[in-house]
Amino acid sequence: MTKTKQAISSLVRPRRKAGAISPHAADKKRNKLRTPWVFIAFCMSPWVLGFLFFTAYPMIASFYESFTRFDLINAPQWIGLENYRRMLFHDELFWKAVKNTIWISVISIPLRIGFALFTAWMLTKPKRGSTIYRTMFFIPAMVPTVAATMSFTYIFNPAVGPINKFLESIGIKNPPYWFLDPHWSKWALIILGLWGIGDTMIIYLAGFLDVPRSLYEAAQLEGANAWQQFRYVTLPLMTPVIFFSAVTGIIGSFQYFTQAYVASGQVLDYSHSMYFYASHIYNEAFANYQMGYASALAWALLVITLICTFAMLKTQKRWVHYPNGSLFK
Repeated sequence: MTKTKQAISSLVRPRRKAGAISPHAADKKRNKLRTPWVFIAFCMSPWVLGFLFFTAYPMIASFYESFTRFDLINAPQWIGLENYRRMLFHDELFWKAVKNTIWISVISIPLRIGFALFTAWMLTKPKRGSTIYRTMFFIPAMVPTVAATMSFTYIFNPAVGPINKFLESIGIKNPPYWFLDPHWSKWALIILGLWGIGDTMIIYLAGFLDVPRSLYEAAQLEGANAWQQFRYVTLPLMTPVIFFSAVTGIIGSFQYFTQAYVASGQVLDYSHSMYFYASHIYNEAFANYQMGYASALAWALLVITLICTFAMLKTQKRWVHYPNGSLFK
């Protein structure tokens, strides 16, 4: 009877193919391949430690210091909302910096988007030498910001600069003083920003090259001219790139510092025409040693940036056209 059961079980049990691994051996191999959690934690530790010590801790410390009087030497003294009251009601330079920052944002962001969009569109036209042209337009974006600003302060020098020399040669008797003139200093900074438009231009160029050629062919069959093709085919498909550029432009304009700081130091900007919000934070923190008040200014800037970014995310549903629908529903 026992032999009969063994024979039946041998017939019922599925035969293992040649070279197949038994379930028990497969479990052992899988356990060997499983990465230990200690090794994973060790690999992630540089990023985690860097985030904790260089991002999380400074943010928490600056938030606490924004409610204190702290001069980097003595211990912080809790003063509640005094820094924020000073910011809104007693600091004239704060409102001057806000006004200049709003001006540079409203003027420079549309100009940068329009100029980069036009430049990228023009660079899609040449059939020969397009790589050389694209490189030429991108090279200014690689120039260090400090070096570019110092060069432009010389180029726009009202006495010996080549720009005013050229304007005088074509009959303009009283050319602008540029960085020395409060009415022209910010325009000189905008021209400096448009000169280094290469980084934004590359993004738009990638967007133009990503538009399907079949859509242009269909528009041509319908009788659309060049402007209609741009208006109804190219521009709607470019709106995600324009939206990205607008959001990053707003964030960058609120933090506008290096060009204004270098230019104002070169020409001694006593009128504060190039005094922006980030410049105010820097001066209060490292010139006046008011780190508590500078922390309050920084957190106010964070709130303003979040509000503007959230507003952009809300309005993008009306004018940004994604191929697969909106990313923010």
